[in-house]
Amino acid sequence: MKKLFNTIKTTTVNTANTVRAKVQSLAVRGFGFSRRALAGNSGEGYIDTAIKILIAVVLGALLLFTLYTLFGDIVLPKLEEAINDMFGFGGAIDQLG
Repeated sequence: MKKLFNTIKTTTVNTANTVRAKVQSLAVRGFGFSRRALAGNSGEGYIDTAIKILIAVVLGALLLFTLYTLFGDIVLPKLEEAINDMFGFGGAIDQLG
């Protein structure tokens, strides 16, 4: 009976040691990954993002200014002239009556 208890004790201790070693191994690998992930300096910084946003705003403003100028100086006067020609209206009210 004493031999059986010693075998159970030895098996339990060996299993506990194996589990403890595996948990430690997983913890060391997990903490190592966390430490590298938190201390890593790769990726986008604030300066890069600010420059990208600034470039997007400048290009958007330039595009809007171009469209506003194009429609104000070229498209709308020609459109007004085409509509007047289509209806035969010369622009003077005296011609109606």
